[in-house]
Amino acid sequence: MPLTKDILREGDGQTFPQKGDMLTMHYKGTLASNNSKFDSSYDRKTPFQFKIGRGDVIQGWDEGVPQMSLGEKAILHIPSDLGYGAQGAGGVIPPNADLDFEVELLGIGDKKANVPSESSCCAIL
Repeated sequence: MPLTKDILREGDGQTFPQKGDMLTMHYKGTLASNNSKFDSSYDRKTPFQFKIGRGDVIQGWDEGVPQMSLGEKAILHIPSDLGYGAQGAGGVIPPNADLDFEVELLGIGDKKANVPSESSCCAIL
């Protein structure tokens, strides 16, 4: 099964991550088999930062995230061979598990997306 992407919100369509860029993202990871959540930066209320294309994250992210433009929100459907493979991870992700990540590209280096945050979109003022 190849890596696939479903777009939930379009980005700017112009600004794409390049290898070595520092990215700022929010994400929620679930098991594709039963939609069970195993990790979420939204729950921690802190975006995740990492350098793309350098093996800092699973291969599915290194391949899928550069297809996203700044501000885009998407679901990456990641086959197990581009995730944690036969080892699984931390007792939470079983061996050979396909993964779904809802990902939101908030920043590329010093460029920030102009999108409402999950917590500020619906506040009553």
